[in-house]
Amino acid sequence: MYTARIGVLILALSAGGVAAYLARGSDNTSAPPEPVAQLQTVDVLVAKSDIGLGQSVNTENLQWQTWPAATASNHFIRRNERPEATKEVAGSIARAPFLAGEPIREPKLVKANGSGFMAAILPTGMRAISTEISPETGAGGFILPNDRVDVILSKRDKNPDKSGATDLVNSEIILTNVRVLAIDQAPKEKDGQNVVVGKTVTLELKPEQAETLARARQTGTLALALRSIADLNMVENMVLFTALVLIATIAGKANAMTAMGALIFFWARLVYALIFLLGIAWLRTVAWAVSVVGMVMIAIPIFP
Repeated sequence: MYTARIGVLILALSAGGVAAYLARGSDNTSAPPEPVAQLQTVDVLVAKSDIGLGQSVNTENLQWQTWPAATASNHFIRRNERPEATKEVAGSIARAPFLAGEPIREPKLVKANGSGFMAAILPTGMRAISTEISPETGAGGFILPNDRVDVILSKRDKNPDKSGATDLVNSEIILTNVRVLAIDQAPKEKDGQNVVVGKTVTLELKPEQAETLARARQTGTLALALRSIADLNMVENMVLFTALVLIATIAGKANAMTAMGALIFFWARLVYALIFLLGIAWLRTVAWAVSVVGMVMIAIPIFP
């Protein structure tokens, strides 16, 4: 009896050992892992350190950095296409700031060719002209480079009705929506400050506007009126809206969604203007977002 039990126990232990051995063997002979696909990469020219507005770019500011080829835009400078790009870009002036690690894009650079920064960044056909300002005529110093202003001319005229009477003071807006290039000799905001009290302001003008400003300086006092950034947003949105509607119409893509998007945009902009007059800042953002939804609805049939 005891002999039979011992025999069964030995068989069980033997079977367990064989099973463990086979299990270990099967682990060792498992199928090899599938090979990992090789990620295609490309070397892209990036800023090695921060590059500020108006700063001259040199080879020490640049470096090549490996990027996944699928995410590298065609606007980036690639090493396999332009191996000498660091030397070609050196000497350019930054028209906009670059952050460290940001890919270098040539539209944000300009070749000075010996000219100063202001001459290099002026758009074709535009002129930079300076005029004197004071805290009273320059919006208390709250005007900063890249702001938009209206130029107001105030002058005294003799009262034609009575001799010795008080002179008449007339004011008129002679230039509207003019871009400020610099305050004194600062073409950018200094250390993040939001007030710059300067003695001169440099404006970006067309040739005929420059003539108007030069004549006005000899006839009276000039003042600058700061324009709201909402004015610029309104114009930019209207341009994009008009372009989308024209493309949808010409391409024959206009449909019920396009019409609904146009209505949403129209009413959102109307509400935006009313909210702007009431001075409710946070509601302006909501109205602007709704207008963007309208433009997206117009764009969907064009770019399915």
